[in-house]
Amino acid sequence: MILTRYFLRELLTSTFVITGILMLIVISARLVVHLNKAVAGIIPPEAVFYTIAYNSPGFLQLILPLGFYISILLVYGRMHSENEMTVLSATGFGPKQVFKITMAPVTVMMLIIGFLSLYLAPAAANKLDTYLQKQQQESEFSFITPGRFNALGKSGNKVSYSEELSADRKEMRKVFMADGNSLILAEQGRLSVNPNSGSRYLELTSGKRFSGVPGQAKFEAMTFDSYSVKIAEESSVAKKARYEAVSTLTLMQKEHRVYKARLHYRIGLFLLIPIIVIIAFPLSHVKPRAGRYGKVMPAIIIYMVYYTTLITARKWMEQGDTPQWMGLWWLHAIFLSIGLALMYWPGIVLKWHGRKRRLNAEKSLAAVDQSGASNA
Repeated sequence: MILTRYFLRELLTSTFVITGILMLIVISARLVVHLNKAVAGIIPPEAVFYTIAYNSPGFLQLILPLGFYISILLVYGRMHSENEMTVLSATGFGPKQVFKITMAPVTVMMLIIGFLSLYLAPAAANKLDTYLQKQQQESEFSFITPGRFNALGKSGNKVSYSEELSADRKEMRKVFMADGNSLILAEQGRLSVNPNSGSRYLELTSGKRFSGVPGQAKFEAMTFDSYSVKIAEESSVAKKARYEAVSTLTLMQKEHRVYKARLHYRIGLFLLIPIIVIIAFPLSHVKPRAGRYGKVMPAIIIYMVYYTTLITARKWMEQGDTPQWMGLWWLHAIFLSIGLALMYWPGIVLKWHGRKRRLNAEKSLAAVDQSGASNA
């Protein structure tokens, strides 16, 4: 029981410290990116805090497995380098017992990651998507002044003029708009967001549209009851939020390969935990004079290859490059095989060498006996 508490305390403390440091680094980096987008006008300034807050569960579901993985390498690597593991093995507390103790925090981590990837991260992304849609719908008219010409969209190539603006600043009245080679007159204009693409449109009603090429007398005129002018594409932040916002229950009900790929990816984050532990456990075994950090870099490279390949495999599945029935299980099977090979191969090699030595010894004894018999 004392050893169990010792191992759990060392592993969990190291995991939370490493995860906290990595979260601080990631959030700081993303904060700089979102502040730059806010300065460029891509997202509203007030959306920076909400974007970071709602993205935090998504960051955590990626960083927590890495923190746990590194903690196993560091904690067990230190115990091997300081001969603690050797002493424990001499008292009958071998690698099998250590691995069994490690399974307890593994179960806890799997439950946490499962909760994050299957529920909390999609729910937070859905709230962020709703918030950004609302902000995009309100912010486009927030700077418009009635009775003046105003630029719409990021590029500013669309110019509008309205005599009045409603009290909620969501509707323009008596609208004039210049869009490239077109001039538009309308009684009303209201901003709308396409629920599928996220692009923003200005919905104009009861008006006329005149189009032609400057310098030429030929032009076209048309009247309309309703006319939509595209103002701007959805921002990259909003696109990512929309992509991640679909609930796991909805993904399970959809049969399209895109939805299945997202579902397999979320399940993959859950399955990643026991597989990386199987990989980390043998890699944490270092010789006392080699130092505790001897295998940390190769281990981290293996983890990064695993995770980046998981993302790439999800894209392959979305694009139909891999069969839907195969899912992402093949990738987990490959890295599970790597982990099992790392764990059991040294023992197999050791047994093979022992058997080889025994055979050589038996041959030597047989040769000696045969020589003694011939001399007699």
